Amino acid sequence: MNIKVYSTPGCPWCNVAKDFFKSHDIDFEDIDVSVDQKAAEEMIKKSGQMGVPVIEIDNEIIVGFNKPVLEEILGINKTINEGEKDA
Repeated sequence: MNIKVYSTPGCPWCNVAKDFFKSHDIDFEDIDVSVDQKAAEEMIKKSGQMGVPVIEIDNEIIVGFNKPVLEEILGINKTINEGEKDA
């Protein structure tokens, strides 16, 4: 599985996305589009967006940090809602 996270250093949601992958021991390529103009242009071409994060998983594009979509694509068991308790 090939995962790229297009991000910038000052982007809080980029850090949340990267922490999500790290917490699940999932390798990813972190691409800093603030210093890599070619990568920024590639991200815009693929996503139609200028904002970050943009996450690419095997050529599937996710704009922003969308935990349920990431969990589904990666086959990760969804977390229990905070309001739910064990019976």
